[in-house]
Amino acid sequence: MKKITKLSLLFIVAFAAILTGCGSNETSGDSDSKTLKVVTNAAYAPMEYMNGDKIEGFDIDFINAVAKEAGYQVDIKHTGWDAMFVEIEDKISDLAVAAITVTDERKDSYDFSVPYYLSTNMILVKEGSDIKSAADLKDKKVAVQNGTTGQEAAESILGENSEQLKKFEDNNIAIQELLSGGADAVVADNTVIETYVKNNPDQKLQVVEDATAFDAEFYAILFPKGSELKAEFDKALNTIIDNGKYAELYKEWFGAEPDVEGLKAQQ
Repeated sequence: MKKITKLSLLFIVAFAAILTGCGSNETSGDSDSKTLKVVTNAAYAPMEYMNGDKIEGFDIDFINAVAKEAGYQVDIKHTGWDAMFVEIEDKISDLAVAAITVTDERKDSYDFSVPYYLSTNMILVKEGSDIKSAADLKDKKVAVQNGTTGQEAAESILGENSEQLKKFEDNNIAIQELLSGGADAVVADNTVIETYVKNNPDQKLQVVEDATAFDAEFYAILFPKGSELKAEFDKALNTIIDNGKYAELYKEWFGAEPDVEGLKAQQ
């Protein structure tokens, strides 16, 4: 009996040691301790979108590349646009990437990385529309994604409380409003609407550009105010620009060379 007890005790101790060792590998390993929570709004192709249950897009490949350069792994979650900002402001998540334009108002509540993408708002209309410029949007019904610079651009023409302005949770719904006849135009980032037109030629849509009405905008990574990650990610971001990785991803997604010098000048 004593012999069996000793053997049993030795087995228990050995088994406990194995469990402890396994637990140590899972909780204190480098990769797990350096995994960051990233939030996005995966309804903005080709920047970020859902492909089945997987989040894909330029921003997703981009943030993975920057994080890897900075020595981190990322766990990316689709939250939606408004919830994304809440998660960052309340420091529930570490950073956000979702074609987020740097604005002075947002700077009051968040920190931004150096810019990584140049964009501008454009107008999406049906073929044959009499809308040829931003000025033609007056007295028209315009659909936008709520809380975006597209909304601000439309408000600068229609007025902030205009009944003609229709706000939606994301641009996909805004575009559906145009297609159903509920709106005459959509104002949104050029990348989004140009990609939509290219991918849906049967819907007979066209893009109207008005460089005199819409300013150039820059996307950046969003951090909680005072985040220590900003400096690390700024350095890593510039590294992938300098070593060519950024251009590689940009050409893969957009089929063109990025304006690297313009991005650097904006810094």
